[in-house]
Amino acid sequence: MNKTSVVIMAAGLGTRMKSKLAKVLHRAGGLTLLEHVIRTARAVADPADIVAIVGHQAEKVSKLVEPMGVRTALQAVPQGTGHAVAQAKPLLENAGGWLVILSGDVPLLTAASVKRLVSEHEASGKDATVMTCSIAEPGAYGRIVRDAEGNVTAIVEFKACNEEQKKIREINSGIYCFRSDLVWKYIAEIDTNNPAGEYYLTDLVEIFRRNGHKVGAMQIEDFNELLGINNKVELAEMDRMFRARKVCELMLDGVTIERPETVTIDVDVRVGRDAEIEPNVRLTGMTAIGEDTRIGTGSVIEDSTIGAGAQILPYTVISESEIGDGARVGPFARLRNHNNVGANCHIGNFVELKKTTMGAGAKANHLAYLGDAEIGSKSNIGAGTITCNYDGVNKHKTRIGEKAFVGSNSTLVAPIEIGSGAYIAAGSVITDAVPDTSLAFGRARQIVKTGWTPKNKAK
Repeated sequence: MNKTSVVIMAAGLGTRMKSKLAKVLHRAGGLTLLEHVIRTARAVADPADIVAIVGHQAEKVSKLVEPMGVRTALQAVPQGTGHAVAQAKPLLENAGGWLVILSGDVPLLTAASVKRLVSEHEASGKDATVMTCSIAEPGAYGRIVRDAEGNVTAIVEFKACNEEQKKIREINSGIYCFRSDLVWKYIAEIDTNNPAGEYYLTDLVEIFRRNGHKVGAMQIEDFNELLGINNKVELAEMDRMFRARKVCELMLDGVTIERPETVTIDVDVRVGRDAEIEPNVRLTGMTAIGEDTRIGTGSVIEDSTIGAGAQILPYTVISESEIGDGARVGPFARLRNHNNVGANCHIGNFVELKKTTMGAGAKANHLAYLGDAEIGSKSNIGAGTITCNYDGVNKHKTRIGEKAFVGSNSTLVAPIEIGSGAYIAAGSVITDAVPDTSLAFGRARQIVKTGWTPKNKAK
């Protein structure tokens, strides 16, 4: 197969979105629209051979795509699709091979369809191939006009269609595969002789034909792949379609999802076989769920790894954390930012962790805050325990050894170390290090005044 380059149209204003954010930066299925399209483009081209045409909020769009290895070309003033593609000429005119044109707001198009477009274009011997689809209600889409041999003779924008052309059901997707050298040879011949006064890329079809080059079409069956987005109602529907596609993929791979219409799962999430996902769960980012794990109702897990056989009980929130095999977390627990919970740990209701490591088999079953802490394996943290990690200026570490026992309502003032096998008496405030296997008290002596109530009640 010849070398393939890709131009992605991503310069539009997206005025109908009624948003301060450029249209291609809105998200569906956990990624921006443009990220979806770039991933599709990378199925047929190296990142360095992909150029995104940027315009509105060019700096933000460029910041998104450049870490992916994609280059950008600026369309400073919007003057139509033909003018947009022309901005990529300095970057791609010597690339040779094929040039694929994609739209930055058509994210459902699959890599398989783009690969098919390129392969069928190459096999046909044509100089250009248009991706099309026949639909019952073609609406305002541009129409495909063919000759008796089935070659494409023109793409007519809806505004320019006559009554006969409006009856045509085959529509233009805005996705093409061209002979690259011919695009750059003829791109300057596109004019603005149309109702919108813009440079239409579709005019290349007529220019190719006029110069003796053949133009074909490849029909796609699933019109949903060609859906674009113009407003937030359509964006919400696009998000729903991505997530429906994702849950189907997971269930076919052996994941049990109760009431799949209620869950929210990003496209990059991975879930192991025989995992079970209860209703109203949200799994986002690069989350990975191990085999035989159960995720309880209402749980929210972001950019985290959950080990095999773990139980995440209902209404637990986990962010940027790692949970070991066989661990049990929740219900109503919150793990935020860079926690590492070892195998078979128990994190109970209303426990909050932040930047905390818990060794295998450690437990914090109730009502605790553990921040900036290292807790040894098989240690037990009692209800109401807090690590006082912040002094108003800096954060400090709490280190607890293996098999330690911290009694309920203990306050551990960091920086501090509690030795292995040490016991902390309930209700203690601990400010000094506790050696291994020691018992520490940090509370006032109890005083009992008998008969105090009747003497003071009158007062």
